[in-house]
Amino acid sequence: MTHDRIAEQLLELAVRAGAEVAEVFRSTSRARPLFFEANRLKQIERIDSEGIALRLWRDGRPGLAVAYGTVAPQKLVDRAIALSALNEPETVELAADTSKNDYPAIGDPVEVEQLMAWGKEATTRIRDVYPDIICSGEWDCEVESTRLLNSRGLDCSHTDTTLSGYLETEWVRGDDFLYISDGQTQRGSLDPELLADRILRRLEWARESAPSPVGRVPIIFTAKAADMLWGTVSAALNGKQVLEGASPWSDRLGTAVVSDALTLSQEPEQGPFSCPFDDEGIPTRPIVFIQDGVLKLFYTDLTTGRMLGSGTTGNGFRANLNSYPTPGLFNLLVKPGKGSIHDLIRNVDRGLLVDQMLGSVAGITGEFSVNIDLGYRVEKGEVVGRVKNTMVAGNVYTALKQVLEVGGDADWNGSCYTPSLTVEGLSVTGRKA
Repeated sequence: MTHDRIAEQLLELAVRAGAEVAEVFRSTSRARPLFFEANRLKQIERIDSEGIALRLWRDGRPGLAVAYGTVAPQKLVDRAIALSALNEPETVELAADTSKNDYPAIGDPVEVEQLMAWGKEATTRIRDVYPDIICSGEWDCEVESTRLLNSRGLDCSHTDTTLSGYLETEWVRGDDFLYISDGQTQRGSLDPELLADRILRRLEWARESAPSPVGRVPIIFTAKAADMLWGTVSAALNGKQVLEGASPWSDRLGTAVVSDALTLSQEPEQGPFSCPFDDEGIPTRPIVFIQDGVLKLFYTDLTTGRMLGSGTTGNGFRANLNSYPTPGLFNLLVKPGKGSIHDLIRNVDRGLLVDQMLGSVAGITGEFSVNIDLGYRVEKGEVVGRVKNTMVAGNVYTALKQVLEVGGDADWNGSCYTPSLTVEGLSVTGRKA
């Protein structure tokens, strides 16, 4: 019996067992990661996984059971029924049939030999310039398939193929140890030359050491470092946080919450984190959350949307098979401005360029105090050296109201498409100039 047929059988058995409604969520993945260590290919792995989750309501009480690999349908149904007896009744939140169920596959797989060639190319490009540097990395092609069906007629599925490359370098100079890393996630192809050049630029900036600027100075966040800011924004836009009163923007719809230089959106068909439907079977759609600094919309799942009275935005996702859907983002795009990172640097007379941070990042409160793992002093429009023993503290919401400039160099950092940007109002402590 195929895994797909088991999905249908689970629905049939759940109804026979007395469930009013039921849902089956199936996920499979196939990955072929290869690893470089100390400038050489170390190992190639094969990782295959599959899992299936049955969610049902009996007497209005929800029950969720999960199995990985081989599935015994009746046992899974019995487990879900037994668990439902332990829960309180709740409103059933299931999507009905949609007009479009079978979505085309996205992305193209590549062979292990191609991944190997990309890894060697990136490593060679770094070591041609810095022979003493030790390079490590991971290159992967992952194919993921999702199918969601329920007893209300919904049956939707899609498959996507994602390529990823990650490169890290270690540079030891006497007592000084420098660690720099960067990565790419794309569909179709990777660019090892671009990845290596990003690291080479950071290595060049780090040739000299410089004292930290102290006090309140302009901070340039690279696209990689800016992710800290957008993590807090994502939390503030979460409809569940709004419902619980935890978001500081709960009552700010239609008002300015950040600088008018910022526009944030989600785009279902953009980038390597595109997604045609959420984990509740609702088609995803383009959404502008913040336009020119003004808050337009929060993102929700079926339950949160019903309780807020706004309806779902198609953003109900599971953290894993054992989880119920909750509001989540599949991608977040920050509208780029103009100019490169070098242009942002040229416009700062005295400040700090931040690329890598250590320690906990800001939560929903926006307050943070982090150590700079990789940062550079900027003087009169130029990077003059790497700083050490430096901390930056401030508040994300305050900083985003004081954006001085947004770069045009947007790139994917995880599932966030973000440019570099310059902000003021943050406090820097460290070695004095």
